[in-house]
Amino acid sequence: MVYIQEAHPVDLWQVSSNIKDGVLFSSPKTEGERAETANVCVTRLAIKIPALVDGIDNRVERAYTGWPDRLYVIGTDGRVQYKSGPGPFGFSTRELDEALGRIVQPTRP
Repeated sequence: MVYIQEAHPVDLWQVSSNIKDGVLFSSPKTEGERAETANVCVTRLAIKIPALVDGIDNRVERAYTGWPDRLYVIGTDGRVQYKSGPGPFGFSTRELDEALGRIVQPTRP
């Protein structure tokens, strides 16, 4: 998982559901601030997989078109094996499962 820029920061585009749920973050100005926000999100959401943090320059988000959400599977060769539609409505768990299955259990020759 890569934490990218906050989609609905309080200083830019806050949504009512974030206010109701207490998801109130400002746009980070430094790498450290982004890392702190990512840590809070990982902790609150009880994320169990490794989480990385995109730089303040948003290089990863731009390279992978990760905003607002996107699921990727990267193969052992470093190439993209699966890219979901934009989330959360473009996610297909069936397609993701199939892509992971091709990597974890490759077909026999």
